[in-house]
Order: sequence, then C-alpha cells, then structure tokens
Amino acid sequence: MQNEYRRQFLVSLLGYASLTFSGAVVAAERRVLDTKSLPLVLPETISDLTAFAKHSAQFLLSEKLDGVRAYWSGEQLYFRSVRVINAPGWFTAGFPKHELDGELWMGRASFDKLSAIVRRQAALDAEWRQVQYCLFESPHAPGTFRERIDQLTTEVNQLQIPWLRVIPQESVSSFDQIQFKLRELVAQKAEGLVLHRADAPFEIGRTEFAYKLKPQLDAEAKVVGIQAGKGKYQGKMGALILETKEGKRFKLGTGFDDETRLHPPQLQSWVTYRYRDLTSTGLPKFASFLRVYVPE
Repeated sequence: MQNEYRRQFLVSLLGYASLTFSGAVVAAERRVLDTKSLPLVLPETISDLTAFAKHSAQFLLSEKLDGVRAYWSGEQLYFRSVRVINAPGWFTAGFPKHELDGELWMGRASFDKLSAIVRRQAALDAEWRQVQYCLFESPHAPGTFRERIDQLTTEVNQLQIPWLRVIPQESVSSFDQIQFKLRELVAQKAEGLVLHRADAPFEIGRTEFAYKLKPQLDAEAKVVGIQAGKGKYQGKMGALILETKEGKRFKLGTGFDDETRLHPPQLQSWVTYRYRDLTSTGLPKFASFLRVYVPE
C-alpha cells in the first residue's frame, strides 16, 4: 500500500509513465524529459548556527560549492528550471543510467566563467574540460543520506570518470567543528557549508533535513536606477538602485570591481547581493554586490 501511494505521488509530481518498485528502489521507464519540475532537495539557507548547538552530531557537513545546479536524469543534464544543459556528448557518456543531483563547478570564485560556459547553446570542448560534475545526492535511492552517499561514492570510484566526483561529507562531532569549518572554508573563498542529517531519507522540496549555512545571506533584486559616481568614481557607476521582489527599493554601493563600475548591469536586469540581516522595514543590512543574476 505504501509503495502504491508513493508510485501515485511520483507519477503526479514527475509525469512518469510507469514506475515499478523493488523494495524502495524506483525504476522509471520515462524520465524527466517532459516534466515541469525536478525532484530536487532544496536546503534552507541560514546564517545562524545556534540551531545546531544541541543537534550537531546528527549532521554531515560539506562545502557549499558556488556552482550551477545540475540534475542528471539518466539520459540528459538539466538546469533546475528543467531547461536542457547542452553538455558535450563525451562529458556525460559514461554517467550512470539513474538520476544524479549535484553542481557543475570549476573551482572557487569562478561562478561567472562557469555560468557562461554551461549556458552556451553550442558547447565548446576546451571549456567543458575545465568543468567537474560534483554530486551530493542520488535521488530516489533507498536508505539514509549517509548510506546513499556511501553507495554513490563506491559507484563513482568504479566509473573512474575524471570530471565526475562525489562531494566529500564530513561527520560532525561537535558544534565547534561546524564553526571552525565554516571560518576555514570562507577564508579560502568558499561560499559556505551544507549540513545534511545523516539519517535522512530522500525528501523532495524544502526539508528539515538539509541546510545551507553561509556567513551572509543572499537574494536577487531588479536594477531600477543607476547613480553616477563621484570623486574616485567620477565617470563610473556610483551605486545601483534596486527593487526587491517584495517591491522595496534600496541603494547598493559596495562590492563592485572597477570593471563593473565602468560597465554596470543594465536597467531591468537582475543582480544577486549579499546581506547580513533585514531591518524592521524589510531592507537588507550591510548589503554588497555579488554578481549579475542569470536565471536558469
């Protein structure tokens, strides 16, 4: 009965034509080629560590890669928006015939370059040879998160594809370990940490089992104005006037390099900014520019 309920749920969510079960293993005859959404785990983003003080030993931690989310259906790579990623045939030729979830990545502080590469309509081999597919989940696989990662690691090691790897997961023994690891990685220009309950089943959507831990939060806003610079920024952009998705406007004047000030984002484009917290009126505190936002 439980398997039949799960089958009906997945059919309604994913549009699978036929699903069969062997224990808890799902076999899909038709994969995600025509779906409107992908079965993604969506970790909650937080900046406050205190929630983990009493329960830290229940989690595994890993580096939060500043890459492009990519879902392998067993046949095709997709952005989280379900748009096809035009990867070269050789890049995915040896991938498993079951679903994988992870990040396309080129290293720390390389997001803009990576984003341009993976969004090209015509893939360039020389560029894609710099890209890795870094895995953090085996969707629909049975067992706990730790068991799924262990099985995935064994499988990937056997495949021996240089650009396919599993993101290392580290057992947490103390709250101090999380704090130390976050400071260490951020100092090396990492984006932050991911904390995932070791005993968690696979669960689609927002979940209490997974969290993205960043020293600062980030969000997107639309450019509605460009303020001219003064003094050392004479002849360049001084600040952007941004409008949040909630319709709140604020001025963003920090975090830009000289190139961005000389060629600022266009009006009506979107940017990603970092901030510490929100004021009582919903405006970001200590906001700084991160990058131009490119919807997937």
